[in-house]
Amino acid sequence: MAKPGPPKKPTPLRVLEGNPSKRPLPKNEPKPDSDMPECPEWLSEEAKKEWERVAPELNKIGLLSKIDSTALAGYCQSYAKWKEAEMWIQEHGSVYPIRGSDGKIKYLQQVPQVGIANQCLKQIRAFCAEFGMTPSARARIELPSGAEDEDDEIVEIMRAQWGV
Repeated sequence: MAKPGPPKKPTPLRVLEGNPSKRPLPKNEPKPDSDMPECPEWLSEEAKKEWERVAPELNKIGLLSKIDSTALAGYCQSYAKWKEAEMWIQEHGSVYPIRGSDGKIKYLQQVPQVGIANQCLKQIRAFCAEFGMTPSARARIELPSGAEDEDDEIVEIMRAQWGV
Protein backbone atom coordinates (compact mmCIF):
# COMPACT_ATOMS: atom_id res chain seq x y z
CA MET A 1 0.00 0.00 0.00
CA ALA A 2 1.32 3.45 -0.91
CA LYS A 3 2.29 5.86 1.83
CA PRO A 4 0.28 9.10 2.01
CA GLY A 5 1.85 12.45 1.26
CA PRO A 6 4.67 13.48 -1.01
CA PRO A 7 7.72 11.23 -1.33
CA LYS A 8 10.62 11.93 1.00
CA LYS A 9 13.34 14.16 -0.35
CA PRO A 10 16.84 12.65 -0.61
CA THR A 11 18.99 13.48 2.42
CA PRO A 12 21.81 15.05 0.35
CA LEU A 13 19.24 17.40 -1.21
CA ARG A 14 17.86 18.28 2.24
CA VAL A 15 21.43 19.01 3.40
CA LEU A 16 22.07 21.30 0.41
CA GLU A 17 18.79 23.11 1.13
CA GLY A 18 19.81 23.67 4.74
CA ASN A 19 17.23 21.18 6.07
CA PRO A 20 14.36 23.71 5.92
CA SER A 21 11.93 21.43 7.80
CA LYS A 22 14.45 21.14 10.67
CA ARG A 23 13.34 17.51 11.09
CA PRO A 24 16.13 15.19 12.21
CA LEU A 25 18.09 13.75 9.32
CA PRO A 26 18.08 9.96 9.04
CA LYS A 27 20.95 8.29 10.84
CA ASN A 28 20.78 4.81 9.32
CA GLU A 29 19.89 5.69 5.75
CA PRO A 30 21.30 3.32 3.13
CA LYS A 31 24.46 4.71 1.58
CA PRO A 32 24.84 3.39 -1.97
CA ASP A 33 28.11 3.43 -3.87
CA SER A 34 28.66 7.06 -4.89
CA ASP A 35 30.71 6.19 -7.96
CA MET A 36 29.41 7.58 -11.22
CA PRO A 37 27.16 5.01 -12.92
CA GLU A 38 27.86 4.08 -16.52
CA CYS A 39 25.43 5.14 -19.22
CA PRO A 40 23.38 2.11 -20.31
CA GLU A 41 24.22 0.97 -23.84
CA TRP A 42 20.56 0.42 -24.74
CA LEU A 43 19.61 4.09 -24.40
CA SER A 44 18.80 5.92 -27.62
CA GLU A 45 21.47 8.29 -28.96
CA GLU A 46 19.53 11.35 -27.80
CA ALA A 47 19.05 9.81 -24.34
CA LYS A 48 22.79 9.12 -24.13
CA LYS A 49 23.51 12.78 -24.91
CA GLU A 50 21.19 13.82 -22.08
CA TRP A 51 22.87 11.33 -19.73
CA GLU A 52 26.28 12.81 -20.56
CA ARG A 53 24.88 16.29 -19.92
CA VAL A 54 23.26 15.73 -16.51
CA ALA A 55 24.90 12.69 -14.89
CA PRO A 56 28.27 14.32 -14.10
CA GLU A 57 26.55 17.33 -12.51
CA LEU A 58 24.23 15.18 -10.38
CA ASN A 59 27.11 12.96 -9.29
CA LYS A 60 29.27 15.99 -8.51
CA ILE A 61 26.77 17.30 -5.94
CA GLY A 62 26.10 13.87 -4.46
CA LEU A 63 22.65 13.26 -5.97
CA LEU A 64 23.57 10.34 -8.24
CA SER A 65 25.00 6.97 -7.34
CA LYS A 66 25.28 3.63 -9.13
CA ILE A 67 21.95 2.47 -7.75
CA ASP A 68 20.20 5.49 -9.31
CA SER A 69 21.16 4.56 -12.87
CA THR A 70 17.74 3.10 -13.70
CA ALA A 71 15.91 6.23 -12.59
CA LEU A 72 18.29 8.46 -14.54
CA ALA A 73 17.98 6.18 -17.58
CA GLY A 74 14.19 6.56 -17.34
CA TYR A 75 14.55 10.33 -17.24
CA CYS A 76 16.92 10.36 -20.22
CA GLN A 77 14.77 8.05 -22.32
CA SER A 78 11.64 10.11 -21.53
CA TYR A 79 13.56 13.23 -22.50
CA ALA A 80 14.58 11.67 -25.84
CA LYS A 81 11.02 10.56 -26.64
CA TRP A 82 9.66 13.98 -25.67
CA LYS A 83 12.17 15.72 -27.92
CA GLU A 84 11.37 13.38 -30.82
CA ALA A 85 7.62 13.99 -30.44
CA GLU A 86 8.10 17.76 -30.19
CA MET A 87 10.28 17.83 -33.30
CA TRP A 88 7.65 15.82 -35.20
CA ILE A 89 4.95 18.27 -34.08
CA GLN A 90 7.07 21.22 -35.23
CA GLU A 91 7.44 19.68 -38.66
CA HIS A 92 3.92 18.29 -39.18
CA GLY A 93 1.67 20.22 -36.83
CA SER A 94 -0.34 19.14 -33.81
CA VAL A 95 -3.69 18.44 -35.49
CA TYR A 96 -5.07 16.93 -38.69
CA PRO A 97 -8.48 17.38 -40.30
CA ILE A 98 -11.21 14.76 -40.10
CA ARG A 99 -13.44 15.04 -43.13
CA GLY A 100 -17.01 13.96 -43.59
CA SER A 101 -18.32 11.97 -46.54
CA ASP A 102 -18.91 15.25 -48.37
CA GLY A 103 -15.19 16.08 -48.14
CA LYS A 104 -15.70 19.03 -45.76
CA ILE A 105 -13.72 19.29 -42.56
CA LYS A 106 -15.86 18.13 -39.64
CA TYR A 107 -13.28 18.74 -36.94
CA LEU A 108 -9.55 18.75 -36.18
CA GLN A 109 -8.03 15.73 -34.46
CA GLN A 110 -4.95 15.92 -32.24
CA VAL A 111 -2.01 13.87 -33.55
CA PRO A 112 -0.75 11.06 -31.27
CA GLN A 113 2.60 12.81 -30.84
CA VAL A 114 0.91 15.49 -28.71
CA GLY A 115 -0.19 12.84 -26.22
CA ILE A 116 3.23 11.22 -26.31
CA ALA A 117 4.93 14.57 -25.68
CA ASN A 118 2.57 15.38 -22.81
CA GLN A 119 3.05 11.98 -21.16
CA CYS A 120 6.83 12.18 -21.50
CA LEU A 121 6.82 15.67 -20.02
CA LYS A 122 4.95 14.36 -16.97
CA GLN A 123 7.54 11.62 -16.57
CA ILE A 124 10.38 14.11 -17.00
CA ARG A 125 8.89 16.37 -14.36
CA ALA A 126 8.61 13.47 -11.90
CA PHE A 127 12.20 12.35 -12.52
CA CYS A 128 13.45 15.94 -12.24
CA ALA A 129 11.76 16.27 -8.85
CA GLU A 130 13.48 13.06 -7.71
CA PHE A 131 16.89 14.41 -8.65
CA GLY A 132 16.34 18.05 -7.60
CA MET A 133 16.60 19.24 -11.22
CA THR A 134 13.87 21.87 -11.25
CA PRO A 135 14.26 25.64 -10.86
CA SER A 136 12.27 25.57 -7.62
CA ALA A 137 14.49 22.81 -6.22
CA ARG A 138 17.62 24.78 -7.11
CA ALA A 139 16.15 27.93 -5.57
CA ARG A 140 15.88 26.11 -2.24
CA ILE A 141 19.53 25.05 -2.30
CA GLU A 142 21.89 27.42 -0.56
CA LEU A 143 25.56 26.67 -0.81
CA PRO A 144 27.98 28.15 1.73
CA SER A 145 29.62 31.41 0.65
CA GLY A 146 32.57 30.84 -1.64
CA ALA A 147 31.15 27.44 -2.59
CA GLU A 148 31.34 28.27 -6.27
CA ASP A 149 35.10 27.87 -5.99
CA GLU A 150 34.92 24.98 -3.54
CA ASP A 151 32.55 22.52 -5.27
CA ASP A 152 34.90 19.59 -4.74
CA GLU A 153 35.30 20.38 -1.04
CA ILE A 154 31.52 20.48 -0.51
CA VAL A 155 31.08 17.19 -2.33
CA GLU A 156 33.79 15.60 -0.17
CA ILE A 157 32.15 16.90 3.03
CA MET A 158 28.77 15.52 1.95
CA ARG A 159 30.32 12.18 1.01
CA ALA A 160 32.09 11.94 4.34
CA GLN A 161 29.04 12.94 6.37
CA TRP A 162 26.27 11.19 4.41
CA GLY A 163 28.13 8.51 2.52
CA VAL A 164 26.98 9.83 -0.85
